[in-house]
Amino acid sequence: MTKAIVCHETGGAEVLKFENVTVGEPGPGEIKIHQTVIGVNFIDTYHRSGLYKLTSPFTPGLEGVGLIESVGAGVRDLKVGERVCYGNGPIGGYAEVRLIPATSVVKVPAGLKDEQIGGSLLRGLTAWYLLRSLRVLKAGETVLFHAAAGGVGLIFCQWAKALGATVIGTAGSKEKAALARANGCAHTILYKDEDFVAQVKALTGGNGVSVVYDGVGKDTFFKSLDCLALRGLMVSFGNASGPPPAIEVGSLGPKGSLFITRPTLGHYVGVRADYERACKELFDVVLSGAVKLEVGQSFGLEQAAHAHNDLESRRTTGSTTLTV
Repeated sequence: MTKAIVCHETGGAEVLKFENVTVGEPGPGEIKIHQTVIGVNFIDTYHRSGLYKLTSPFTPGLEGVGLIESVGAGVRDLKVGERVCYGNGPIGGYAEVRLIPATSVVKVPAGLKDEQIGGSLLRGLTAWYLLRSLRVLKAGETVLFHAAAGGVGLIFCQWAKALGATVIGTAGSKEKAALARANGCAHTILYKDEDFVAQVKALTGGNGVSVVYDGVGKDTFFKSLDCLALRGLMVSFGNASGPPPAIEVGSLGPKGSLFITRPTLGHYVGVRADYERACKELFDVVLSGAVKLEVGQSFGLEQAAHAHNDLESRRTTGSTTLTV
């Protein structure tokens, strides 16, 4: 028997139950991992709440790192004892030991610690596709990133700065704003106290930004459109404050012939070659020192409900992890 978090129903954080589970041996193409660090992400709260539908019971979690305990038939390039990580599922990460397809993991470079990568791969891959695949960010561009002190935001701001771009970031407190600036954000706006549209316009000479990256959703969506320059792009990639509202497509023309996309990580790293490229680029930029992966807060696996409550209450900064 091993310990895992199981959801028998959807709802609040109280539905996350710490239970004994049985994990069998890996089937063809699978491996068994004994995990050391597990990442906690907003998408986990969407699964738990039922916003993103899953069949119950299920174990949440899409990223983690650990050592291979055993390998199934047909697995040739992975060995028992090797350290591997995954950042795009499949679901089932909140567990001491788990089975996972061998194609879902990559080997961890020697220069990276479990604490770094266990709670940052999904966020790092998200930052990668926002910066390097969805639209390649170029030197000299100015963009707006909401929740710049969050897990994705801190990685994004560092990476964007390394690419020569300027990031304007929103934050909910002076402490979070200072953290964002320390991690490459050029300008910060306290969205609770300041009109971020007016501030963005002032910082860009009235032109607006080329891209808005919005993982907040309902609270920031419409105002974000007003921050965009002519033919600007709105990237709505999360729902921290709730799902973004419906929009009349015809309104995008008068606002500047704007573009909107609702991306999903799996559509950018779902092909193995893309997944390997994304991981390599992320690992390289971290090993070079241009991007630092810091754990903001860590909990024991049995404290998953506490971690979810803190994440949803916007009390966290950087990555959140569960340790085994």
